[in-house]
Amino acid sequence: MNERKLNKIVYIFILSTIFVLVAALPVLTVSARAIKTSYLGELNTRPGVIGKYGLVSSVNAFSSQAGVQILMKGGNAIDAAVAVNAVLQVVDPAMTGLDGNGFATIYWAPENKVYNINMTGAVPYAVDPKIHTPEDLAMGYKAGCVPGVFGGWIQAMQKFGTMSLAEVLERAIDYAENGQPVSEVMYAWFKNSESIIAIFPTSARVFMPNGRLPEIGEMIYMKDLANTFKKLVAAEQMALAQGKSRNEALQAAYDRFYKGDIAQDVVQFYQENDGLFTLKDFADYEPIWKEPLHINYRGYDIYTTPSTSRSGYELTMQANLIEGFDLQEIGYNTSDYWHLVAECIKLAKADIYQYVADEAFVDIPTEAMLSKEYADVRRELIDMEKAMTYPGPGIPEELKAVAQMKTSIQSFTTAYNNDFTEEDVEEVCFTTNFNVVDRFGNAVSSTPTHGDLHGTKVIVGNTGLLFNNGTRVGSVAPYEDNVNVIKGGKISLLGNAPTMIMKDGELFMLYGVAGGETIGQVTFQILLNVIDFGMGIQEAIDAARCEVTAQPNFYLPGADTTLRLESRIPEEIAKELEEKGHKVSILPEFGGGNMAHGILIHPEHKTWEAGSDPRGGGYAIGW
Repeated sequence: MNERKLNKIVYIFILSTIFVLVAALPVLTVSARAIKTSYLGELNTRPGVIGKYGLVSSVNAFSSQAGVQILMKGGNAIDAAVAVNAVLQVVDPAMTGLDGNGFATIYWAPENKVYNINMTGAVPYAVDPKIHTPEDLAMGYKAGCVPGVFGGWIQAMQKFGTMSLAEVLERAIDYAENGQPVSEVMYAWFKNSESIIAIFPTSARVFMPNGRLPEIGEMIYMKDLANTFKKLVAAEQMALAQGKSRNEALQAAYDRFYKGDIAQDVVQFYQENDGLFTLKDFADYEPIWKEPLHINYRGYDIYTTPSTSRSGYELTMQANLIEGFDLQEIGYNTSDYWHLVAECIKLAKADIYQYVADEAFVDIPTEAMLSKEYADVRRELIDMEKAMTYPGPGIPEELKAVAQMKTSIQSFTTAYNNDFTEEDVEEVCFTTNFNVVDRFGNAVSSTPTHGDLHGTKVIVGNTGLLFNNGTRVGSVAPYEDNVNVIKGGKISLLGNAPTMIMKDGELFMLYGVAGGETIGQVTFQILLNVIDFGMGIQEAIDAARCEVTAQPNFYLPGADTTLRLESRIPEEIAKELEEKGHKVSILPEFGGGNMAHGILIHPEHKTWEAGSDPRGGGYAIGW
């Protein structure tokens, strides 16, 4: 089954309060129906959702509602974000959870400042690419990274939150313990991973009760996960009962997960199954607070994720490149427009795949890469009449554009076999994004992930946890020469890029995208839709997209690139792009494999509007 072509979601969540507005049609796939047509001629699948006191936009109605309920109880955006992420672990376990890895970009209104937290754990110290093959590290008992999301949210709650862990996990515990009906979306993800899940007894016990996948509408229970959540809450509540402060109580939950009996149970399970995790892997984990990447694009301040995300670099570098062109004159949805978008994507990836990795292991020339001067140099490689061959990287610190690398493709050596392709990676790389604003003006955009569908595919013993498989090719480079080659204790790259945009010193927009290799590409296109073409948030998400793919991958100059267009882009445009030298393929009308969510302010009225993606059945809820 192709998840991009599911026909409709069969369950509509009906909220129990008149204060809640749900923006969601029963639309999941390419058969989306328009309810309005914009001046640009794009189809809008639904209206944006207005919120007075708060908004949540996510991929699932249960998770969006959980966030709104926290806001209604007096919590802020950070409290609500943790509730959303925890519920997603139950209702969308293929994609994410508190046991995954990811990033959050946070706008803290009292300081009028944007923060970024890197919630990504490292690969186990014991990983050895000379011994462990790509197959070992893609899924199974030897795959996976230390889960970072839980620790990241604990630190965010300590720094900015107001509520207890017990309060924000309440809804997730309920759904995990008392069950939830399997949606068509969840079933599709299970079906995709069925043959692999069946291999691992602990996973089959949870996801294939009675020896089979649960049917659509059948209840599914995750009681082990509920018990793990309860243990974390118990650690917090015991600390509070002992007279400790809220932050100390939250730290008690953190310590139980990374240094206490939960970590011990995880390590024992992996040791019993010839896995690689040790107690040191967990004890050494720390979330990383970093300054977000920042550029100014046409008067708007863009804040997004630094390393170990590659897509934050993609967004900012692509924006710098295209800023040198008059997009109003070029026109939206013209062959010149899509050609230019594709060329900017290629140029940015050529640098990023050679320079970006874990900064504890490499020095990234970030300032040079994000400079307007470097964009000016690389932009000279763009020929508006001819598609470029996928180029080599430039030399940012020397402001030098290099069309091809001095080292030939054949000279790369690898510790892995070379039988993978970029298509293999991207077709199974998924994640999720959600966005929250509260009545106080605070905002959170977060993109957490399990990596591939269901991550490692292994439920860890009786914990109910499922780890991100960031040891796979894609998150790590398959070439020994590359800065992102796998190494024990090193943090793998993700494509996550939750982004904040400010205008004249005020928050203007927050959004993010899910979808593996093309996250940075679609984040870029939504930026252009809003800033250059004046679209509303739902319109910008619904608008037709392109994707650039590469064979064998984006690491190698000269790779064979394909420009994939959603079919709503006119056929004559595709033909004109082929005449420019692009290899073009056509996706279904809503066939881009990315799910975007966002919230946009109306500058004139200072009110917020949320959008959600019909490509994944997204739901936005306003209070």
